[in-house]
Amino acid sequence: MKVYLVGGAVRDQLLELPYNERDWVVVGATPEEMLAQGYSRADRDFPVFLHPQSGEEYALARTEVKTAPGYKGFELSYGPEVTLEQDLLRRDLTINALAMDESGCVIDVCEGQRDLQEGLLRHITPAFSEDPLRLLRIARFAAKLGCWGFRVAHGTHALMKKMATTAELKTLSTERFQKEMSRAMDEPQPWRFFEVLHRCGALQKVLPEVAEIMGSETSGHGTHTAGGMVSAMKRIVPVSDDPQIRAAVALFYSAQNQHDLAVWLDKIRLGKRSGQLISDLLQLSSVQTDEASSERLFDLVTRLKPRQQPQRYEGLSLAAEALWPERMVWLKPSLSATREALLAPLPEQLAASGLQGKALGDAIRSWRLDYLQQLKQPRNNA
Repeated sequence: MKVYLVGGAVRDQLLELPYNERDWVVVGATPEEMLAQGYSRADRDFPVFLHPQSGEEYALARTEVKTAPGYKGFELSYGPEVTLEQDLLRRDLTINALAMDESGCVIDVCEGQRDLQEGLLRHITPAFSEDPLRLLRIARFAAKLGCWGFRVAHGTHALMKKMATTAELKTLSTERFQKEMSRAMDEPQPWRFFEVLHRCGALQKVLPEVAEIMGSETSGHGTHTAGGMVSAMKRIVPVSDDPQIRAAVALFYSAQNQHDLAVWLDKIRLGKRSGQLISDLLQLSSVQTDEASSERLFDLVTRLKPRQQPQRYEGLSLAAEALWPERMVWLKPSLSATREALLAPLPEQLAASGLQGKALGDAIRSWRLDYLQQLKQPRNNA
């Protein structure tokens, strides 16, 4: 029985990047032997076990044979006879097919270290095309490693284009897509997730509303301020590492085109905070410089509850600046003044007025709107 560190932890060590998870492969053992040593099963369908002390996952070396459509349509074979090389060869990319023994020696059967040096995301064998989930994974790795110059290898891109034309892509669940997209939003260059999928034609199948936006930008017919979706994502990344804010910025232009936003957000299974932020942004996009818009802005910021939920207001402000940098030159001061008016302490005479219920609420709203005008006056005269 031999144990090897595998996959992302080895890759990221060689790239001198931080990593949070470690995966292990066990060669020469049976499930019964693992259980006898105190490991517990992590999955009823896969030979994966949890270490009794660390809780990390230890998987028996295995091979996979495609037997049915979809990313779950594989027959597994595992046992003491399966070698480390066989296990590594079933993986998706050469840079993920690296192993390290207990002495720190790297086992590389697919020239993964060479591809690390050359910055290539390259598939191992044509079996890459048997699993549609790998399209999403390679797009996520582009988002993770693009800032270090990594790119999809030409042969792999050609294979991905073929995969995008098959029915296999339709077997990917919306939940699975959202999981991979959410992970990509947490990476240094999240826009590359969409770019890679769009270039191979997969985005047009799994999220056509976003593909339409990217297609209009690529063709030069886009109408969005300052470059559109990708430019907005590049602006949000340095100021927010919140994946839900980043996702809202990425999907805002697509959401803007939907007749029924709630239905679309439910269809794509977007996270609650991202969907709420998109809704807030859509309301903010209608605000102009007239008096009626000033009251709409006041009502919007009131619903944000900046005292109780400061992160919601902050998320809206950051996302709006990423989407509309020029527009926010005049809109941001109005946002800030509105927030200040809502956080200002109320005068004692309101509390002593004896008003209750709706009458008190109307009086408070009227006082805050007057206070807001006082805040704006010196700024307008400056």
